[in-house]
Amino acid sequence: MLRTALRNVLAHKARLLMTVLAVMLGVAFVSGTLVFTDTLGNAFRNLSAKSYDDVAVAVSTQADPRAEKVAGVDDATLERFRALDGVASATGRVSGFAGVADPDGKLIGDGWSNTGGNFAPGKDGEDAAYDFTKGSGPVEDDQVALDEETARRGEYRVGEPVRVATNGPVKEYTLSGVFTTEDGAVNAGGSLVLFDTAAAQRLFLRPGVFQSATVAAAPGASDQKLLDAIEPLLPKDATAQTGKALAEEQAVQIEKGLSDLNWMLLAFAGIALFVGIFLIANTFTMLVAQRTRELALMRAVGASRRQVKRSVLVEAAVVGTVASVIGFALGVGLATALRSGMGLLGGKIPAGPLIVSPVAVGAAFGVGVLITVLAAWLPARRASKIAPVAAMSSVHAVASTKSLVVRNSIGGVITLLGAAGIVGGAAIGETNGRLLVAGGAFLALIGVIVLIPLLSRPVIALVRPLLTKLFGVSGKLASQNAVRNPRRTGATASALAIGLTLVTSISVLGVTLGQAVDRMTTDNIKADYMVSMAGGGSLDPSALDALSRADGVTALSPQQPAWLDIDGDSHAASAVTPGDFEKVFSLKTVSGSLGSLKDGQIAIGSETARSNGWKTGDMLPVKFDDGKKDELKVGALFEQNDFLSPVVMPKDLADAHSPSARPEIREIWIKTDGGASEANEKSVVNALGDNPAMSVMDQQDIRDLFGGFVNTALNIMYGLLAMALLIAVLGVVNTLAMSVFERQQEIGMLRAIGLDRRKVKRMIRLEAVVISVFGAVIGVGLGVFLGWAIGQTLAADVPGYALVIPWDRLGIFLVLAGLVGVLAALWPARSAAKLNMLTAIKTE
Repeated sequence: MLRTALRNVLAHKARLLMTVLAVMLGVAFVSGTLVFTDTLGNAFRNLSAKSYDDVAVAVSTQADPRAEKVAGVDDATLERFRALDGVASATGRVSGFAGVADPDGKLIGDGWSNTGGNFAPGKDGEDAAYDFTKGSGPVEDDQVALDEETARRGEYRVGEPVRVATNGPVKEYTLSGVFTTEDGAVNAGGSLVLFDTAAAQRLFLRPGVFQSATVAAAPGASDQKLLDAIEPLLPKDATAQTGKALAEEQAVQIEKGLSDLNWMLLAFAGIALFVGIFLIANTFTMLVAQRTRELALMRAVGASRRQVKRSVLVEAAVVGTVASVIGFALGVGLATALRSGMGLLGGKIPAGPLIVSPVAVGAAFGVGVLITVLAAWLPARRASKIAPVAAMSSVHAVASTKSLVVRNSIGGVITLLGAAGIVGGAAIGETNGRLLVAGGAFLALIGVIVLIPLLSRPVIALVRPLLTKLFGVSGKLASQNAVRNPRRTGATASALAIGLTLVTSISVLGVTLGQAVDRMTTDNIKADYMVSMAGGGSLDPSALDALSRADGVTALSPQQPAWLDIDGDSHAASAVTPGDFEKVFSLKTVSGSLGSLKDGQIAIGSETARSNGWKTGDMLPVKFDDGKKDELKVGALFEQNDFLSPVVMPKDLADAHSPSARPEIREIWIKTDGGASEANEKSVVNALGDNPAMSVMDQQDIRDLFGGFVNTALNIMYGLLAMALLIAVLGVVNTLAMSVFERQQEIGMLRAIGLDRRKVKRMIRLEAVVISVFGAVIGVGLGVFLGWAIGQTLAADVPGYALVIPWDRLGIFLVLAGLVGVLAALWPARSAAKLNMLTAIKTE
């Protein structure tokens, strides 16, 4: 029986090709994900360990220029560290945002990954953290050094001027040197600017103070003993760890971050493999049907049911093994390509070997073989039930009425339970509702898959008259062939239905959220421009003064974060400029007047006021950031939005109680004379000193900023689901190809009675289109239902949420499904048309 199974695999190589491809793609997805994340994790862990090789003890603080009470590490503390026995050196570090422009004046990097630090040379004049390839480190206030990649992208050479942007105005420095580094921000595509230590302290903290320090041990000194000696010398709010402990901690964080990526990619790989199950099951079902006489004769000559079943499962195991071998090799190649692709996109992965772990190998082969064998189990079971008497006929037994009734009854119950869970989850909302929707979606999808064979007859019957009218006998035959074997049609359509259910639900949700964000922007903003720092940093107050003098600016207000303790509870506040504030934001006043801000009163969001029992005119006891207390009058209530905090207060009041001399300004909103225009934008940019780190966005840019996250997420989801859809397409090709082989005699008869080759091709193509569009209609319908339900669970958190059905995209999905059918039928249709009618008629 084993030899028979192996011979059958070799005899049906062409018919098993699509199954091999489906399993191969799924295994490649799984193995590629595991190898890629293992390689990534190993590289970053090695980098983390390397960066702390020479660090015995690392000291860190929360020192910040706006929080003067946090001491940081001063020069005196560093000297005390250096005086300890066993200390070879102690180096202070300070860092903050610093950006450099490319030749076009655009910021190099993404903002959050643009950093500045201090060059801290030892007695030998070198800083062990950096290797200079050109020039040397900065030792004067007007000098900087750049990492090698930033210097290349900016086309800067040693001795040339470099414009560097920090939170304040742009300044020009002389490039003293270029260095290499394994800094994480640079590896992420950002930049690193080194300043002289004194200059860096003035820019990022305070003179004579560091945010952190590293201590190197003398030969033979114990890291733990040094840590014990350093801890009593630490300033308030500072912490210390050994370099080894810090490296291990970072390794855990890296592992955790990559684990989330790993599980997300594996989830999509699971979807692809789930879709592949239908292709595999269909293939073996059709092979069993085509070998009815062969299997029955095996039974007649003494093979037991168990042996017949085992032979089919052995075939599946062989196919799964071959596909897993190829898929694993493809997965390793995919991981290598992903690693290279990240480099091309600007991300720099530290050097290191490709990691192929036993887990990746075991998972790839385990998944590939297991999925194939499980998918083939039901066809194998059916094969074992073929009676020896079936050797008298090559026609496979048709499913009994009883089996169809049982199947449809079970499918109906599961579908109803799933629909009830989806509707119930939509009604409950929030996290619990989303969990219920997810459970209901799984049941509904399983139920619809079970019911698809039942649904195929009435649904396809609706389009039969149209097909007959448009395409004549080819259309009529195609529609009849599509429902001749409902289970086969259902299994083929199910694969497409699963993929399009997910794609459609994501599209409905994405478009709905995108338009909600767009409405939120247009409904709440009057400003022509928003100015912010790249990467979300805070703007220097000098930017406000510069913009107030810019030509064309008619109204100007910051959005300055603050905190107020009201009645013992902490509340986020936005400090704004009274008078101008109303010209840049479009707030709906519930009661009172926003003009009361000029009198030192506050405005409160209606939801916050309602939950606390506050109303216009109330005097509220307030404690400010600086610890002082007062009573403030509620001058207005407004409808809350996501652009402002629940409490709005005058900027002068916030500045008077700010614990820092440099208040934090997140955004500046600007109204200009004549609205957004090229001249007004140029005026704003020039007022800011043409600072590459400061972003000037008009209303469309703001909409794109907030809506861009939704679009990016949508595109990633589409890309990850592409594998599942590709496998579904292979399923259509496979079903048609094997169906043509199965119906050779029938096609020969049709040719003999006058159906020409062109009409035979058309019949096969139309059959593929009918099956594909049928699956697409089911998937789109279920996807819209799921998109609505998930949206309902998010509605409370998204102001102005309203369901939007993207009819244009749904239409494109259906058209693409039809195109998939046409393309999938190219090979089977050509094979059918080339059949010799006399040979086909004699075929059994």
